[in-house]
Amino acid sequence: MAGEQTSARVDSWIWSVRLTRTRSIASDACRGGHVRVNGVRVKPAHVVKAGDEIRLRHEGRERIVVVSRLITKRVGAAVAAECYVDKSPPPPPREEVVTVAVRTRGAGRPTKRERRDLDKLLGRPATEPRDR
Repeated sequence: MAGEQTSARVDSWIWSVRLTRTRSIASDACRGGHVRVNGVRVKPAHVVKAGDEIRLRHEGRERIVVVSRLITKRVGAAVAAECYVDKSPPPPPREEVVTVAVRTRGAGRPTKRERRDLDKLLGRPATEPRDR
């Protein structure tokens, strides 16, 4: 396969297997101490080989992968997934985001429909209609 090598830089490999969006992000992660190879912090030019364990802290999550194949060219997601064994813990569950009613400043009082929606959102009991 094109791009397959016997040795590869760690920043280039991380980018090639799509763990980061750009190579510069991978290099910055290495310089910032967010990349470890076999438990040791490494610089971007560190050479990786098959069997190395790479730990990458990126976007609030730690990825733990074991290198199974070396590549230096960016490849498709299906091919990239074959280049490592993912041993990362599962991502944390997404927090439920509570929708908040937002009104533009200066929009005035809410309409009847908006008031009903606000009451429903806040769990208030529906008001009974008054007799006139």
